[in-house]
Amino acid sequence: MPFPLPDHLPRQLDVSSNILSKLDSVTLQSLDSSFASSCRAELDESIRLTKTKICDRICADSSSFQRQLSSAKSLKERLDTLSGHVQALSITLSDSKSGLVPVLLEALEAHQLLAQESLDTDVLSDSLSHLSECKVQLGALQELVDAGDLPQAVVACHALSSLLISVPEPLKDASAVSQMRARLRVLSNRVEELLSDAYTKSIVVNTSEVSIKSFVLVPRSLKPLPLSSILSSISSASLASHLSTLRRDILTHYIECSFDQPMSLTVSTVKDASGTLVHVLGRLPSPPNPTDTGSPLANVSMTLDFLHKQLFPALPSTHKHSFPRSLSKPISTAVLARLLIPGLPLQLEALPAFLQIANKAVDLEDQYIIGMLDSSSENEIKTWVNNICTHYERQRRSHILDSARKLIIQGISSSEPTFYAHDLEEEKETQQAEPVEVAEEDPGDAWGWNDEEPAPEELAEAEDTWDDPWGEEPALSEITPAVVSSQRPSANSVPPTQEFSRPTSSTSHPSKSGPITEPYLVSTLAKSIVRTVEDALHEGQGLLSSGIFLTSPTSTTTPGTLIMQSGALVLDLYRALYPVVAAARLIRPGDVMKFSNNCCWLAEEIGRLVTHERGMLAVKDKLEECKGVLQVLADSRYQDGIDKQRTALGEILASAKGFTDTSDQDRYDDCEMAISHVVREIRSAANAWKPVLPKSKYYTAVGAMVEVSLQRILENILAIPDIPEVESHKLSELCRILAALEGLFVEDFSESSFVVSYVPSWLKFSYLSELLEASMADLTYLFEEGALVDFEVDELVKLVRALFADTPLRTKTLDKIMGGHPVR
Repeated sequence: MPFPLPDHLPRQLDVSSNILSKLDSVTLQSLDSSFASSCRAELDESIRLTKTKICDRICADSSSFQRQLSSAKSLKERLDTLSGHVQALSITLSDSKSGLVPVLLEALEAHQLLAQESLDTDVLSDSLSHLSECKVQLGALQELVDAGDLPQAVVACHALSSLLISVPEPLKDASAVSQMRARLRVLSNRVEELLSDAYTKSIVVNTSEVSIKSFVLVPRSLKPLPLSSILSSISSASLASHLSTLRRDILTHYIECSFDQPMSLTVSTVKDASGTLVHVLGRLPSPPNPTDTGSPLANVSMTLDFLHKQLFPALPSTHKHSFPRSLSKPISTAVLARLLIPGLPLQLEALPAFLQIANKAVDLEDQYIIGMLDSSSENEIKTWVNNICTHYERQRRSHILDSARKLIIQGISSSEPTFYAHDLEEEKETQQAEPVEVAEEDPGDAWGWNDEEPAPEELAEAEDTWDDPWGEEPALSEITPAVVSSQRPSANSVPPTQEFSRPTSSTSHPSKSGPITEPYLVSTLAKSIVRTVEDALHEGQGLLSSGIFLTSPTSTTTPGTLIMQSGALVLDLYRALYPVVAAARLIRPGDVMKFSNNCCWLAEEIGRLVTHERGMLAVKDKLEECKGVLQVLADSRYQDGIDKQRTALGEILASAKGFTDTSDQDRYDDCEMAISHVVREIRSAANAWKPVLPKSKYYTAVGAMVEVSLQRILENILAIPDIPEVESHKLSELCRILAALEGLFVEDFSESSFVVSYVPSWLKFSYLSELLEASMADLTYLFEEGALVDFEVDELVKLVRALFADTPLRTKTLDKIMGGHPVR
């Protein structure tokens, strides 16, 4: 069916379409002859009209039509002529007998056959010529091997190998070439084996000697081969392996061994059985001679001279510089690691002799390592020797610190004996047992004792005053606190302020501030640390004054500085190491304070060294810093020991639950047990601290413990909103238990205690126990007399409201209290 036109395109209906449409719409009844005649007539009419239109079109432009018609006829004639010529040309080219193409192809095939034959002939000729050359070369190689001319045989092997590598392509898989390659491989291995055997005969290195032959006779050889030709002919891989083994043996048996054990070397020339000259470097053991420390360098020089004369000239050009250069670094390392560094003395007296050895090592480096082996060497030995002062001081510093570390660990692991600092009798005995020689200086002045030296009577009195309390504590019955009274005060009784007066500036008690001059316990480890620091300072000063090492203009430090700085490092090591290794011991209260004393005494001693020692300008700032750090550490450890006890006391008092409901017997027993536990803990800590701390710090520490306990109890009792009469009596009894702690602040029983100097809340707490059982009149009297000035107004108001019922008298008293303390 025809392709349907789209609906949007214009349609032009022709005659055939109209007729077909009519045929499509006709029925069987209407289809007859008349319908067919009408359709035919319509078609004839349409054809006639089309012819008429054509004729009219031609007539309208007849000139153009005639021109196009003539052109068409001319084209048809040319086409016919061209077709005839093409057919004739095709016959001329493609005729099977006389055609040009078949004749040309036949001639080309004949030429190709001739060219192939010529090429085959040329390839065969070249191959036979190459094979002939290879065969001749192989024969020559065989003759050289048989004759023992190994150097020429190596050249022939290389030539034959090149020929077999460049074999023509047609011969690559030929059996003859494969056989020649196999034969070449056998001969090459044989030559290599003979050369290796010749090398092992010419150069022999063992633990007893080094022998080098300038000429070697190989099997079937008519004349001996020179060592240089053997080394030049041997393969590069084999030569590298042999030289590597040779370098290892020489370094092991004749360089490094010279520094490890005494031996002597001899050079000689002998003849072997065949009459060949053999150059021998012999090695013989020598008896130990500690004074002859320069013989190892002489042995190294002799070994290098022997190699330079007998071996280095025979080396091939590829290894003539690389092999000597490979010896330079190991020799420099051996001189440093096996002679100079381990031989660096630990004593100043041995340095001059060692410096002579070091200068010989520098000469060895200049003459042999740089002048003979490697001119581009980095002068490692000279660089080390130029810094020998620094190396010596660093070694001494390491030795000093290691000794200090062992001293600290041993001191902690042992029982750690102690002594009393600022104890004049003990220090005099120590000076008599261990006299210290100080030129034109008074030992007392060095320690600062003669500045304000008390009279002997005063010293004896001071010692007796403090020695008595160190023993057993007096019984509680011997100490009667002035504030504690068995009877309740009344308005007519003597006021407590007259019985327990507040301390004034004239009151005699230990001082809490200023430099420590009382005796206190210090471990002998601290004395050993100070002695180590002094020794380091003196050693550094001795090194500087000896003049062994001259100060270099390019150096930033003077000789002896590093050794003197090790003194400060010893102190740093003590601060860092002791708290770690003695961690288990520092849990105990007494040991914590002892460590604080150690640090405090070390700070004092460092201050003495800075003040009295001379020539310490380079380390003065560092020692001053160490002094400050030690003092801070002493204070912090001292405070930490107090804080731990205060924390423990706070936890104990927390079990009393605010001291409420003490009218209940069980609750009273719990509170009484807590307070008794506090008293025992304070006494236990005081007993541990008393033989350790100086008096001023001892009373300060004990006073801090008592103060925190009293403050906690005061806060709890004053926070109770209502205190019935029964509870007030119970609370007063609990407060009186703590009065026994006053005995810790008594040195002479004929004098009053100085507890209020170290426990600021003592009077307040003492009056609290009285106020809990006092009447309103007693309370008013004490307030008017100014005895309750330690209480805040708000505290007194809360206490009055908790103790007394709401009455007009209480209201009047409260009004008076809220008006403020009386002014006197």
